[in-house]
Amino acid sequence: MTEAGTIDQPGLFDLREYSSPDRVDGSVVLTEPTRGDPLPREGDSGAVRPTSGADAPSSAATPEDNERWEALVADLEATGRYRVLRRFDERLDDPPAPVVGSGVRKGVYLDVETTGLMAHDRIIELAMLVFHYDETGRVVHVTEAFDRLEDPGRTIPADVVSLTGITNDMVRGQRILDEEVARLLDGVDLVVAHNAGFDRQFAEARFPFFSEVDWACSMADVDWSAGGLRSRRLENLALAKGYFYQAHRAIYDCHVALGLLRMPIRESGPPAFADLLQRSAAVWVRLWAEGSPFEKKDDLKARGYRWSGQAKAWWKDLPASQHEAEVEWLADNVYPRRRALPFLTITPRNRYSRRLPEAPPASAERL
Repeated sequence: MTEAGTIDQPGLFDLREYSSPDRVDGSVVLTEPTRGDPLPREGDSGAVRPTSGADAPSSAATPEDNERWEALVADLEATGRYRVLRRFDERLDDPPAPVVGSGVRKGVYLDVETTGLMAHDRIIELAMLVFHYDETGRVVHVTEAFDRLEDPGRTIPADVVSLTGITNDMVRGQRILDEEVARLLDGVDLVVAHNAGFDRQFAEARFPFFSEVDWACSMADVDWSAGGLRSRRLENLALAKGYFYQAHRAIYDCHVALGLLRMPIRESGPPAFADLLQRSAAVWVRLWAEGSPFEKKDDLKARGYRWSGQAKAWWKDLPASQHEAEVEWLADNVYPRRRALPFLTITPRNRYSRRLPEAPPASAERL
């Protein structure tokens, strides 16, 4: 999963971390650094090391333990000087297959790790969570987890190994079976990813049947800013909600992202997934400002248009409800008179797909 163009929330990572001998649940207590007081080094008393996987402490906590820890958390946070992050707990509901009632739909949350960012790069990990949701946007069941590695047929770059922890030895000879992926996708109503424009292109290139389902993006199709969240990076969203986890492994990213979608954007209100359903269902258009005068390029760029070297034209994606008004703006500010301009309709079936052309096809409608 790669997220571009996002801004980290200030202050989230300039905090010092301390562990408490009483904290065996993986929580981390954060406190503001005192000016001139050095941060603890690895090996010093109070230094924290990541607690995940095999290094994580065993969780044999009793209800009394949890009650005592939560009381400590409340006391710390009440001072206004501390913030406590909880380790995100993966959730998989039992039984494995729920009884699907009327109005309940099937979704898949997906994440990929790849050898790089370019179209010629390859998938090295594919993870999916199968879930069911109702028409109100409530996720009612998370029923199956899928996590597979694949040999890309080339050496994994060192920076990718460092980021993901996936080594060449781990993927050597591994293959993701198409039939396994197709089985999980059977009957699916929606596939969701964080930065779907990245994940979808790799999923479709490797498994073409991903082009036959609707997609949504938990980064672009949720108004996280409504909850005061200035960064849409998954790690930052989790931190802002009070959680930490092992990032940049596909299955952990899936669990955390879907968990965040089950939470409200604001303190009270519908879950974030309800916002995603509403926004992702909207119809958009891709509009080309064909034949626009060269001297209008700055005006078009300022309005959000991008230049296509292939089309030799400026283009922009916008909600279909704004299409007519945008054509009027172009007629008033760019062209000497109104002209019919090519556009394509964008729906959840083709949104975020590489199949959306950069240049208007001959069959494009005009308005």
